[in-house]
Amino acid sequence: MNDTLQWFKSSYSDSGGGNCVEVATAAHAVHLRDSKQSDGPTFTVEPVAWTAFIAWQS
Repeated sequence: MNDTLQWFKSSYSDSGGGNCVEVATAAHAVHLRDSKQSDGPTFTVEPVAWTAFIAWQS
């Protein structure tokens, strides 16, 4: 994983310490991970897929 990614907690995350997702954007990818496991696995999608997901959730 690219160590230069700037991770931030998603505004869609649970504020109660439960389900927390961190997101990092790059030119051609959006990376996602569990904030409780920052050294754990990540999930990567194309920006168009992330945009569609966010629009669907709104």
